[in-house]
Amino acid sequence: MNQIEKIDWQKMNNLIPVVTQDVSTNEVLMLAYMDKEALSLTISTKQAHYFSRSKQRIWKKGESSGHLQNVKNIMLDCDNDTLLLKVEQIGVACHTGRKSCFFTDLETNETVSNVEVNTTSAYGVIDTLYHVIQSRKNDNPETSYTAKLLKGKQNSMLKKVVEEAGEFSFAIKDNDTEEIIYEAADLMYHCLVALSSKDINPDRVKQEIARRFGLSGIEEKNSREK
Repeated sequence: MNQIEKIDWQKMNNLIPVVTQDVSTNEVLMLAYMDKEALSLTISTKQAHYFSRSKQRIWKKGESSGHLQNVKNIMLDCDNDTLLLKVEQIGVACHTGRKSCFFTDLETNETVSNVEVNTTSAYGVIDTLYHVIQSRKNDNPETSYTAKLLKGKQNSMLKKVVEEAGEFSFAIKDNDTEEIIYEAADLMYHCLVALSSKDINPDRVKQEIARRFGLSGIEEKNSREK
């Protein structure tokens, strides 16, 4: 039997959890998921590929940052429903710039490891900001404006999107370059907060924009009206 077929993909809803471990130190670096195609790519290329549930696509670890994972071993557990990857980690595993994604003590909420690499330039400011917004969901709304928006009434959050869109539009009308840039940044931030409230990664918006490159404006509009 093909090794990949040992996994009951239907039972797993086509996604299998993957624990990724540093081959030299045995430190647990991250938990992710693979579908059958991602696992096949990982086996054939010897570089870790995962299926992102937030981006809804396969991604090669390090595709943006260059922090690749060279796969040394792939182990299947006794129930055939979890994988263990032992990898040579190039750079860091976490988008925060830390070696491992596991750096917060659950009981004390303290951060137990430091940032090793600044990943903003690698991942892009929009993706980095989105992850920061996601991390604010459990913060105190009295000290975090983002948490206040996310934990408050939905209408209040959405009013800010409408308000910022209006201010951006008036800045365009007034032909004020500095104000246009400032208001555009405010609008992008509040749009990202709204996306975060629904756990929609901005990568999915990028995918939709990329899809539209293959269509004329009229074709795209007609496809939405069907």
